[in-house]
This record gives sequence, C-alpha cells and structure tokens, in this order.
Amino acid sequence: MADLPTHTIVFEILTRLPAKDVGRSKSVCKQWYALLSTQDFVKIHCSRSVVSSNQRVLLIDDLTCSVRPIISNNNDYGPSSTVTFPFHHQNNDVSILSHLNGLLCVCLNHTYELLLWNPTTTAFKRLSTPDSHGFYINNLDAIGLYVDADDDYKVLHIKRRSGVLGVYVYSREVDSWRNIPFITRQEYLCPHFNWSAGTFCGGTLYFTVCECWIGGTNVVICFDVNSEQFKEISFPPVPSNGMVQGVLVNVKNVLHMFASTGMFEMTIDLWTLQGDYWIKVLSCPPIPPISLSLWCDITHYVTNGNWFVMTKLGKLFTIEMDMKPFECFYPVSWFRGFKGAVFVQTIVSPSI
Repeated sequence: MADLPTHTIVFEILTRLPAKDVGRSKSVCKQWYALLSTQDFVKIHCSRSVVSSNQRVLLIDDLTCSVRPIISNNNDYGPSSTVTFPFHHQNNDVSILSHLNGLLCVCLNHTYELLLWNPTTTAFKRLSTPDSHGFYINNLDAIGLYVDADDDYKVLHIKRRSGVLGVYVYSREVDSWRNIPFITRQEYLCPHFNWSAGTFCGGTLYFTVCECWIGGTNVVICFDVNSEQFKEISFPPVPSNGMVQGVLVNVKNVLHMFASTGMFEMTIDLWTLQGDYWIKVLSCPPIPPISLSLWCDITHYVTNGNWFVMTKLGKLFTIEMDMKPFECFYPVSWFRGFKGAVFVQTIVSPSI
C-alpha cells in the first residue's frame, strides 16, 4: 500500500469503501481530507455506491427514526440503528418527498420548510428563504430532486396557490431559487388533480397528474432537466371505469409505471416508456377489495430489476419481475411513502 501513488489509493481504492468508512478515512491526514472532499471523488464514489447492497430502509414513526439494511433473500430487515434528526422537529413530523443518490428532500410539517438531508453523513441544508421560497404544502405541491448535466443537484418545486401555479428551481451550486415558465392546462391547477412526486430518469423528471374521480383525466408531465422545458404525454391506455392510479419507477434508467384501475376489483399492469409511448410489460390477476389500512406504498426502488413495496406498518415486500403472479402486491395509495424510504448510502452533500 505504501508504494502505491496517493491518486491510486484515493480514486481506485477509497472510492469503493462504504460511505461511513470514507468519513473515517478523512481523518488520516490533511491530504486525504482534501482529496476525499473534492466533487470528483464524491461523484466517482456515488457511481460505485448505487448498488443494492448499499441500500437501506429509513422508517419514521412517532417516537423514533431508524435505518435498517435489507435482507433481500427473505424480504426482511437487518438490525436497526437509531437515527437522530440533526435539525429541529416536533414529534418526528418529517415527511419524505423525494430522494436521489443518498439525498432525501424532506418537509417539516409544522413549519412547511423543505430540507435536503443525507441521513448517512447527517448533513442537511434548509431550502426555505425569507421571500417564501422552499415551503411545501401537502396535496397542493409537487417536488422532484434531480442532477443536471453540470452535476448540479437541484430541486423542482411546483406550487399551486389559489388557482395560480408557480414553478421554481433550487440549485445546490448557487444556493438560491429562481422561477421558470410553465404553461399548462388551467384545470390541472385545481385541487382535485393529484400531482405525484417527480421520478428522475434519463435526464427527465416525470410527474403523474391524475383526476381524483372515476373517468377523470390522467396525464404525465415531463420536465427536461437540461433544457428546462415541459411537455405532456399520455397515460397508458388503461380502462377508465374505476379509479386510476399510476406510480412511476426508474429501473436501470428506464421508466416504468404501475397503473392500477378499478373499484370493486383492482387490476394492475406494468408499462414501460419507449419514446413517448407506453408498452405493456405484464398484468397481474385482479385483486379483490382490501381494507385501506392494508394498502401499500411503493416508496423507492431497487436497481436490479425488482421492486420494493412498503406497507404503512413498515413491512417490506419484494416484487420479483421474473415471477408472474403478484402474490403479495396490493393497490398503491397516494401517500408515496412519506414515512419511509429506501435510499442508497453515499457521501453526497446537500450543500457545496
């Protein structure tokens, strides 16, 4: 080891260490601290960390916040470790809105403030400003976290206030918000349209916009993160004789959608996006009615072709895509995993 150049040790060996070990390595000497803090090191380390073995489940309840490893062969958790929020909160009133590369975008429900938080390093950044940027209202706003071609982490905040829509982008690089234009149909601003959180895939953020009644309008809004242009594409051609819900999934940089429809029996189809068109991948048998308390939230997803489904009680299920029957899959709810997330442990910082 002593005969190896420092550059080789840092960029070929240390970039493969778990995130917490990188933090410990920074204390070796000043040179290592400086090299391990560069954006080049962070970017390489992140690219090597986005694997299933580095995924953790974060669960928030009224008393504790815990992080657990995932034991994929039996759909269960390993031993938990308690996480202390590094920011002020009231009774764990923290909602998880979006995630990317180890960063979580969360909302403090008692103040409506948005924060970027890395639960592995405990670093966080408040996004709220005195001029009313960075405040989130549930069921009215939508959030998407992404990284652009210049490796700048950004937050897209879509705000609906009294029939007026505003779209704002926060840049980690310049630490500020700015407004961007977005012209859409006026009816999408109404409260009975539900906007999902943004799903980042292939340089685009995707949002489902669904009308909350039978036979309502359902579309997908696409935001190109580099040109900052919006466009609308159609929903998959699912029956409209019941409530329709769509949950977007990024698997290996290909966008998929779980589309559920029905009332007394739910049918769930999996679609993949090719260009601007949806191709059906598979269907599951109709699911009989179940209690709302048993509905599951598809929170955040693995990258090896399987999906995690988390119940509101924190139980984790895996959907294996090479198995046709979905024996433990229930219709998804609108809650999007506000109290749980599957995230990757990285050293990505919420601030520069």
